[in-house]
Amino acid sequence: MKVLLQRVSRADVRVDGSVTGRTGPGFLILVGIGRNDTEADLEWMAAKLVNLRVFPDEAGNMNRSILDTGGGILAVSQFTLHADCSRGRRPSFIGAGDPSTASALFDLFVRRLRDLGPEVQTGVFGASMEVSLVNDGPVTIMLDSPSEASCRRQDRQP
Repeated sequence: MKVLLQRVSRADVRVDGSVTGRTGPGFLILVGIGRNDTEADLEWMAAKLVNLRVFPDEAGNMNRSILDTGGGILAVSQFTLHADCSRGRRPSFIGAGDPSTASALFDLFVRRLRDLGPEVQTGVFGASMEVSLVNDGPVTIMLDSPSEASCRRQDRQP
């Protein structure tokens, strides 16, 4: 599982011109479900996201989590995070999860995030979406679940 997190002042996602999700201060997360992802990856990632201290405290240091600030999360499915551009000129998406499995895991991930406290809105899985955001900081962080990191380490082995 890959998540590209952006700390935002505001963000929204539109499908066919209609807003399907938005947030004020908080996170826009682009979520790529991989072919080997499990519920354990979802649990790990959800806990990591809500506890990640990337919001400023009174001294301006990144010391507060989204739970501390009461911010929201806009979650957008993004299979292209699994693009492999190592060969040729066209990306391969072989590492992305099967759409039906990935959709179910994405929905489960969103439910888990909500269970942990923040308000979470979403785009529409598999739709062509327009995402608008105002990056705050800017703060942009790439997160890989343990199984994703493990796959990369195995790929590097001789």
